[in-house]
Amino acid sequence: MAHEQILTAAGLSGETLHGGTLAVTTPIDGREIARVHQHTAAEMDAMIDAARDAFESWRTVPAPRRGELVRLIGEELRASKEQLGALVSLECGKIVQEGMGEVQEMIDICDFAVGVSRQLHGLTIASERPGHVMRETWHPLGVCGVISAFNFPVAVWSWNAALALVCGDPVIWKPSEKTPLTALATQGIVERALARFGDAPPALSQVAIGGAELGAALTASPHVALVSATGSTRMGRAVASAMAERLGRTILELGGNNAMIVTPSADLDLATRAIVFSAVGTAGQRCTSLRRLIVHDDVFDDLLPRLRSVYDGLPIGDPLTEGVLVGPLIDERAFVAMQNALERSRADGGEVFGGDRTLADEHPDAYYVRPAIVEMPEQTELVREETFAPLLYAMRYRELPDAIAMHNDVPQGLSSCIFSTDVRETEAFLSATGSDCGIANVNIGPSGAEIGGAFGGEKDTGGGRESGADAWRGYMRRQTNTVNYSRELPLAQGISFEI
Repeated sequence: MAHEQILTAAGLSGETLHGGTLAVTTPIDGREIARVHQHTAAEMDAMIDAARDAFESWRTVPAPRRGELVRLIGEELRASKEQLGALVSLECGKIVQEGMGEVQEMIDICDFAVGVSRQLHGLTIASERPGHVMRETWHPLGVCGVISAFNFPVAVWSWNAALALVCGDPVIWKPSEKTPLTALATQGIVERALARFGDAPPALSQVAIGGAELGAALTASPHVALVSATGSTRMGRAVASAMAERLGRTILELGGNNAMIVTPSADLDLATRAIVFSAVGTAGQRCTSLRRLIVHDDVFDDLLPRLRSVYDGLPIGDPLTEGVLVGPLIDERAFVAMQNALERSRADGGEVFGGDRTLADEHPDAYYVRPAIVEMPEQTELVREETFAPLLYAMRYRELPDAIAMHNDVPQGLSSCIFSTDVRETEAFLSATGSDCGIANVNIGPSGAEIGGAFGGEKDTGGGRESGADAWRGYMRRQTNTVNYSRELPLAQGISFEI
């Protein structure tokens, strides 16, 4: 399908695509596909005010009724899955299967949130005072901001928005400047659901297009109760600092430097498949991408040739083409960062396989690369850094405690995994002295989480959690109630205070 057809099918045309100041290019061939309007910081302030007005009425709507809106959003996403998935591929460069998978995540979280809308329950707590009862109740929090990254241009918004909406909160979304079109198309889908819903307040869902100044306005406003930010650790620190200054809430999903330990008992065929998808899917531009491979000496020389052989045959090209498994990097900056990392790895004694640019004659303004494997003599400072590209560092180990120590010896703590058929090894990896990440898997790769479990990580990953059984609590405020239904006034802790 031609680029223009994809844009039209996604509901984007006319003034939406033309006349603005923000140029949007597709990483597929580097061509400009739109020039969209950017919002100012003053317009962001007006959006926040409008969202505050929406909150006044939306918080009084019964939660199951709020869930009905999210159900309708899910229906509209189902109807638009193919069109929005293709737009995701066009704008951020992931292959069509992954673009469709991202929209499926949006559908899944809507289904999940609809169920949650009937389960926003607290506790009844035994009181130490006779004739008293204690309760825990949950109430809508307020305006929620979502700052998303280019690599998952729509799913990240949905993880937050679906739950925020059923919890009674309006949402303002600032997408990456690299992927505004998918946000605008998603907003169109939401507006169709709102029209079917009928009586939702205006400004319940808004999109703000622009750069860091809009994120700064969002985090600075005392009227934004929560900001959920996904992106680099550097960006997350700026968001956290600004929100902490005014004691606002954050959900941070930041960098990942994810590793896999492959033990002597591992199923190497299974491990090979997991490694390749985790390391090269989305051209290595997932926060959960596999970046470090820690392999036992006994199987290293068997596994690495297998990987090189598979890498040699990977179909690289236009992500809209059926059968392609590796699309382009998002832009030249990402390519340069990868090449710099490869240069440094050679200086550190690494043996590089792959990593060179390809298809440059066919697409001189796009950046396709052959995924790289770098055999490293040890875990250097370079390896401890995250390079957002299909770059996999492979290292050896002898004893499992040493492998776990190497695994944990990085600033990031998002996702992790071990391949082993020895239950003692797998349980050690999942124990308190094992992986220090928010996600720890056995015999599957680190990439590809489901919305049924909490997603997020520790350390420089930010500590945030999205999805999962109790994620809704992040979008609400907790209140403890004590009710005295007696004619006495006993005090807690047995205190006597007679007047």
